[in-house]
Amino acid sequence: MKFHTNTSVCSKQGFNDIGYHNPSIKTPTLDKLAAEGVTLENYYVQPICTPSRSQLLTGRYQIHTGLQHSIIRPSQPNCLPPHMDTLPERLRQAGYSTHMVGKWHLGFYRKACLPTRKGFDSFFGSLTGSVDYYSSCDGPGLCGYDLHHDEGVAWGQEGKYSTLLFTQRARRILEEHRPEDKPLVLANVDVLLQAVHTPLQPPKTYIYPYRDMANVARRKFAAMVSTVDEAVRNVTYALRKYGYYKNSIIIFSTDNGAQPFTGGSNWPLRGRKGTYWEGGVRGVAFVHSPLLKRRRRISKDLLHITDWFPTLVNLAGSQGLDGFDVWPTISEGKESPRQEILHNIDPLHRPPAQTMKWEVAPGGAPGDRHSETRRPESEPQPVWDTSIQAAIRVGDWKLLTGDPGHGDWVLPSLLGRWWNLERTFSSHSRSKHQNVWLFNITADPYERQDLAHQRPDVVQQLLARLAYYNQTAVPVYFPPDDPRANPSHHSGAWVPWVEDEEEEEKYQGVYKKEKNVKKKKKKKKCRLCKLKSFFLKLNTGMMSNRI
Repeated sequence: MKFHTNTSVCSKQGFNDIGYHNPSIKTPTLDKLAAEGVTLENYYVQPICTPSRSQLLTGRYQIHTGLQHSIIRPSQPNCLPPHMDTLPERLRQAGYSTHMVGKWHLGFYRKACLPTRKGFDSFFGSLTGSVDYYSSCDGPGLCGYDLHHDEGVAWGQEGKYSTLLFTQRARRILEEHRPEDKPLVLANVDVLLQAVHTPLQPPKTYIYPYRDMANVARRKFAAMVSTVDEAVRNVTYALRKYGYYKNSIIIFSTDNGAQPFTGGSNWPLRGRKGTYWEGGVRGVAFVHSPLLKRRRRISKDLLHITDWFPTLVNLAGSQGLDGFDVWPTISEGKESPRQEILHNIDPLHRPPAQTMKWEVAPGGAPGDRHSETRRPESEPQPVWDTSIQAAIRVGDWKLLTGDPGHGDWVLPSLLGRWWNLERTFSSHSRSKHQNVWLFNITADPYERQDLAHQRPDVVQQLLARLAYYNQTAVPVYFPPDDPRANPSHHSGAWVPWVEDEEEEEKYQGVYKKEKNVKKKKKKKKCRLCKLKSFFLKLNTGMMSNRI
């Protein structure tokens, strides 16, 4: 009798939102599984949901899927490219039964985009990105019921907590495919939890252990992390109960950094969800498995979410993938084949102000910056347009160009108003036109010391790598919302609204929502002004003491 199971759990915790990084967060199950397995402390994801999930399922950077910009919105006619193999498709070809439970968020405007058409034998969960945990309603804006079983709407589940529903479904799948019932069982169960995503809706019983937390958002967030811990405990128990555990691989991964203003914490890392600072892209992850040859250790090898695809289907050296087979690295402690990560290149995320380009001027040193305007025709073409939002990691070095997002460091006890204060101070303290940053992440994991002007040679090398990757990029596809998606047209539910027979209309150009140009006048608050220097000294002092 042969059986094997891969169980992937995807959550939304920040770097400081797990017990083995922060004892105030109660995650005994996750801490135990990580301690008995391999904890991945140099592991990266994407700063927002859709890109991370697309890279997990395709093993490709988002510049190769057209999903470089933002997320896929509920009414947007967009999804994973149809021509690309997915992880569940490859696993199914290898004989696995494949099942997905939880949040999809990879598009559903056609039935061809649904999880069951992308390689999963079954699906139970939500198709959109921020569903209410009790009503299964995605909002605000257009509110539609969003709980699905396979390709139909799973009506009648209102009032039931979604994390609990997803856990029950995962356990039921394992029970139905138990090894003793079949001579050959290969199962892949992806539990892609919505938690810990807004809205913050923990059951009341989970809040009590965190009653001493002064910040209400932080208290609720921590309680929801505890629901994730319990979900993993229950799924792990089912693996043992039904005979899978001895031949199982449990992978736990976050899919983006946390939002400080909704209770999450990336401390002591810089930045937050939606940014390319470490707080937005450094993921919490571990692998737990009896199949590991070297267990109970911490791995600091460079790993990325695209690596799970080739690792789980053993496709080392497979053409067309951006991931690597890192099982020898995780299981045996061998050196990682990954030496660099392209975090992203988003040509749509560009500031309207004057842009700067990094180049070698005649008679100048590498790294001299010149305005895009008034450049003499005799000057060479720039290596890279640094107004474009991009980020890359090569070895110890990390380069950011364009607007990487607010670069803030936020103590978990100073969320909310204090977070805004730190953000305001840090944004005013940097140059208005700065659009190139360089950090040695190994020596400076908190991104405190920008070395762009000290090491222009490294900047040039990494800009050249961005230019290389950009040559392989496909055009960004970011179409406008389709009014036909409105749930009111579909009995109040989010469902596919374009017939598969309908000819595809590729949107030419790029859609952006118009922002309200009216700005409220902000009154100066001297009290806050006086606190700025104190807050910075406090923050820096704690960092120097490695708190």
